[in-house]
Amino acid sequence: MRTFIVEADGGSRGNPGPAGYGAVVLDEATGEPLAEAAEYIGVATNNVAEYKGLVAGLKAAKELDPEARVHVRMDSKLVVEQMSGRWKIKHPDMKPLAAEAGRILPPGRVTYEWIPRERNKHADRLANEAMDAGRQGRQWEASASTAALDAGAARSAASAAAVVPSGPPGDAAAGAAKARAALAGAGAGARTGADDGAGAADAVRRAAQTELSLPGTATPAAPAGHEPEEVPLSSESSSSVGWGASADLGAPATFVLLRHGETALTPDKRFSGSGGTDPELSAIGRRQADAIATALAARGTIQDIVSSPLRRCRETAQAVADRLGLDVRIEEGLRETHFGAWEGLTFGEVQERYPDDLTAWLASPDVEPTGGGESFATVGQRVAAARDTLLDRYRGRTVLVVTHVTPVKELVRLALGAPQESLFRMELSAASVSVVAYYADGNASVRLFNDTSHLR
Repeated sequence: MRTFIVEADGGSRGNPGPAGYGAVVLDEATGEPLAEAAEYIGVATNNVAEYKGLVAGLKAAKELDPEARVHVRMDSKLVVEQMSGRWKIKHPDMKPLAAEAGRILPPGRVTYEWIPRERNKHADRLANEAMDAGRQGRQWEASASTAALDAGAARSAASAAAVVPSGPPGDAAAGAAKARAALAGAGAGARTGADDGAGAADAVRRAAQTELSLPGTATPAAPAGHEPEEVPLSSESSSSVGWGASADLGAPATFVLLRHGETALTPDKRFSGSGGTDPELSAIGRRQADAIATALAARGTIQDIVSSPLRRCRETAQAVADRLGLDVRIEEGLRETHFGAWEGLTFGEVQERYPDDLTAWLASPDVEPTGGGESFATVGQRVAAARDTLLDRYRGRTVLVVTHVTPVKELVRLALGAPQESLFRMELSAASVSVVAYYADGNASVRLFNDTSHLR
């Protein structure tokens, strides 16, 4: 029985926005491309485009050999986990696509594997070609595909591997690996002579992905001849990594830290922690959540969403999740500080009622608020543990982390290596965004976007 590798991807420039998918069927032994599929599908989300890419890849494999086994490789954790049966499919747009994918071949003959984005370049490129074609008012054509260059490179590599003198057992597998390596790496070099602008376009793409495209923030300047709107900003279809990273260290785990929108307690700056009334978002807070959801959808790089268990964060996170077609995962360690007897009070009211306790609290991170609240030292340990859990879970991915003032400040403080006294020197507005990218060498990079006047 033959075995095919199907690599599929999809992207949306806007999420939802102009979208397309790409898929390639590879020979398992040689890595040679046997079939390609790509299509511009109009306005859709990243996840819908990814599912359509999967469907197209499976159909192409079935057309080549209805009896073959298929191993699917995608850089969409959502699609891989849902099709493997480990995650539930909740979004109404994806349920019928998942069902369609499941009917193409018997489930026992299809397996799924998540791969990093950089290992899915062939399908990624096809998806971007389809979106480029759609922008020009046409559909993708196989004859115009730059991926055809990769096919030739793979065939050459496979032929070279076939004439290598026989050696010890395992050489055949090594030859196949060389063919696959040629397929993965030959595209850029093969295009250099034919397209002198490819490197510049990639540079524009990387530059565009280093800033947050929120309303009211500056858009990075593009080199002459390259319009910013041509740069793909989908969450999983760009060759650069999230919000900007060092190529030498690989893709960082990037936390987009979002403080929840306003509640009724926010304007008066009342203590509102995990031991209070668990307030909902106010009308302003809901507008802020909708505005940030729109901005992040336009940005198109969020791949996962986690939230504090408290209501104001869950409501903010859900507003974004609904726009992006993602699920919200709750992380208990992201909850706000328990402020004990100070919950619901203003700073002035605490100063009036508990002056000695407040003075001691301000002087030491080890002091708890009156009535058995949490010290900042305790919160810092809890947040650091949650950070480590998330880093293990989301390596190389861009994650929206919806939480509160203290956890955001702690994550920024820890990334900067600042003392805990620095918590009192940070101002954090409701619905504001900060970004921390965590690299493989243990270092972190911090970006702050604290102006939320545009969200009112």
